[in-house]
Amino acid sequence: MPASLSPNAPEVLRDYYRILQGGTAAYQEGVRMRELLTDHLDFTGSLAGHLADATEGFLQGVAGFIGTVRDIEIVQDVHDESGSAVLYSATMPGGPVAFAEFFTFEDGRINTLNLHYNGPEYLDKGGR
Repeated sequence: MPASLSPNAPEVLRDYYRILQGGTAAYQEGVRMRELLTDHLDFTGSLAGHLADATEGFLQGVAGFIGTVRDIEIVQDVHDESGSAVLYSATMPGGPVAFAEFFTFEDGRINTLNLHYNGPEYLDKGGR
């Protein structure tokens, strides 16, 4: 069973990782995930670059990720009044890939997400 977030993680992150770890059934075509994001998510990712209004594109990317990932194990998470950071390992068809996500929140929803990972490795291991 994958490790879970620490007890001091914001509830919105607990829900976010429940969806990521729950697969396509938990994702429900993005309906549940959309509720966790501000309307204008500011996203930065290794393959997508920086997108100032990324909610729709992010939901599409998450659908591809969830459809490919086999397991997610939380390695470490830290939280304070300014945001959260989570390090996890995602098992892809070709093996594990390390991810680090940095979040800020607004009104209990994810407002910014800065995602770090090795893009070419992710694609080589079956990511989409």
